Amino acid sequence: MRVTPTGTSVASFTLAVNKTWVTQDGEKKEKTTWFRITAWRKLAETAAQHLAKGRQILVVGEVEEASAWSDRDGNPRATIEVTATLIRFLGGKNGDHGGEDTLPEF
Repeated sequence: MRVTPTGTSVASFTLAVNKTWVTQDGEKKEKTTWFRITAWRKLAETAAQHLAKGRQILVVGEVEEASAWSDRDGNPRATIEVTATLIRFLGGKNGDHGGEDTLPEF
């Protein structure tokens, strides 16, 4: 988290959403979509305090921009930038699947 010159808290982080499926031929496929999330003010402070790599979260927000590129192997990739309006923490503090935390919803 950082603070702007005007004193506003802002936190930026990336969120990976993985999709896995099996083709008709029985081949397992996986696709990852990356989101670059920006949170402001109290939401930024809460995110900075509670987020950790692997932590499951739900983000609601406004899509600001999307960019596409190719990785080293020539596979198409995309990043979508989102300004968060709500973050809900799911699972336990270590990313387990024990249900939603009792942390406040911001």
